[in-house]
Amino acid sequence: MKELTQQEQQFLCQSIRVIPNFPKEGIIFRDITTLLNNKDALSFLLEHLSQRYKDKNLDFIVGTESRGFIFAAMLCAKLNLPFVPIRKPNKLPSTTFSCEYELEYGVDKVEIHQDAFRDIKNAKVLLIDDLIATGGTALASLELIKKAGGQCIESCFLINLKNLGGMQKLQEHCPVYSVLHF
Repeated sequence: MKELTQQEQQFLCQSIRVIPNFPKEGIIFRDITTLLNNKDALSFLLEHLSQRYKDKNLDFIVGTESRGFIFAAMLCAKLNLPFVPIRKPNKLPSTTFSCEYELEYGVDKVEIHQDAFRDIKNAKVLLIDDLIATGGTALASLELIKKAGGQCIESCFLINLKNLGGMQKLQEHCPVYSVLHF
């Protein structure tokens, strides 16, 4: 079950609420809270991801704030792996590495604890987030994983917004998997 059939993808797509013109006119928002609230869809998704990654010999799963935390933490519990958060600035209590990235309307920053991978050299890491759009957050997250001494074996997203090109940018730096494409 490494790749989903069209019917399985449709099952997951139907569990995601579509909200037009949110947060502003012209945006089609994919609301994953309805998937999280659907035990059958959520269980199916987690089983799919656990089958995909169970034999990858991962050391850690990294989740990007905030919705990436949800999927990463649940997959960590299923695969018995430690979770590492990548957070917005000034949210982590110990010494951090940080990385700025550009947004359409400015700059943002994400951080990771410097000791996130507990001195495991070249720790094998899976990066998870709910969505990839332009790829800015994901590229910054990859940079942080490298700074902390990890090696990202794959980046995983529930949703890829194809027309924004983030997945293509990210593929230049590591393998990328998206469960669904819109």
